[in-house]
Parts: sequence; C-alpha cells; structure tokens
Amino acid sequence: MSTILISGAGRGLGLELARQYAEDGWRVIGTVRDAAARKRLEKLGAQAHIVDVTRLEHIETLAKQLKDEPLDVLFCSAGVIGKRGMALGSFDYASWDELLRVNLLGAAALAEALVDNVVASERKLIAMMSSRLGSIAESSGMTLPYATSKAALNMLVKGLAAMLAAKGVITVALSPGWVRTDMGGTGAPLAPETSVAGLRKVIAGLKAEDSGRFFSYDGSSIPW
Repeated sequence: MSTILISGAGRGLGLELARQYAEDGWRVIGTVRDAAARKRLEKLGAQAHIVDVTRLEHIETLAKQLKDEPLDVLFCSAGVIGKRGMALGSFDYASWDELLRVNLLGAAALAEALVDNVVASERKLIAMMSSRLGSIAESSGMTLPYATSKAALNMLVKGLAAMLAAKGVITVALSPGWVRTDMGGTGAPLAPETSVAGLRKVIAGLKAEDSGRFFSYDGSSIPW
C-alpha cells in the first residue's frame, strides 16, 4: 500500500486530496490545525496529526512519530493567503511575515524533517502546492505578498530537486488553478474535485526528468 502525507489536510484542497487518495486505497496521513479538522480527516479513514507548520517543535514531534515510516508522497499543501487587498502603500507586514512562515518556511521544515521517510519509499516524491501567481515570468504585481511566498516556494523546489537528485527523489511545484475553496472564493471556475483529480494525474505521471519543474493541474508546464 502506498502512503501519502498531506499537510493542511483539514480543509480545502488538502482535504480533497486526502479524500481522493483514501478512496483510491492509499494510506493517508494528514496534518491539521485543530480538533474539528482532525475529525473531518479521520472520517475519511486517514491518520490525523495536529501540527502547526510554523512551530518547529510540532514538526520535530511528527518526525519522531513517523520515524522509519516510508512516505511515497510528501505533499506540502498547508498555506494561507494573508490579508486580502494588500497593495503598494497598504502592505501589512505582519501578514506578509505570516505568509512566508506558513507557505515557505513551513514547507521547508516539513521537507527537511521527513526527507528520510521519502527516500525510504518506493515512489520518492515531494510535491509543493504553489500557485501560478508565483511565476516571476507572468507576474502582474497582483496579490504581491502571497505571490512572493509562492515564488520563494518555487525556488525551494528547484533547490531541493538539485540536492536530492542523487537520492532519486522527485520534487515538483504544482499549481491547482483557481479553485472554489475558502481561499479561492465562490467565483473561482474550478471545483476542488476537478483540480485535485488533475493534480493526482500529474503526480502519477512524473518521471525523474520532471524533478524541479512547475506544473499546472492540467499537466501544462508553467514558466518560473
């Protein structure tokens, strides 16, 4: 049985990832922020751990609990969008700081703590939930604080891909598209089920030469 660990699995795309993988017979381990989210995840038959990815002691505890347990896929999905409407002249730096701590440093800490679990598996895959807004080539300046956190996450992916190539680990950045979740809003064109089905198809088809790349949920490549 293949095993996936999904951070931020208590709601939104993380919860939908957990649901679809569990339905497919995978062993699902998820991190959540509170007891209510843990209950939602456990209803799917998944193993839930309450983890705040900004607290290193939580991640260290999780790593100890999962010691020597192979993880075929580590999917760092936990993320926040920050204060909405931030623009030049009205940046909220406390919110920006939180964006970087959750979206970038939390993912980095999880990858560092669990990389040996990934290496010990058959699949050896690390996926980071990015956003097309993190593409420097396509940047329009919109949602700049959030976009910078995802651009930095993409750099993390490129670096990890190079560092872990010799161990056979594939590391990719994935964009889910604009999805109808609490973060994406009700006006988004994509249903979570559609986005996640696409992300899973991308993951299933990844090859060693894809490590370090940036993919959309529809399989197309996104420029850095």
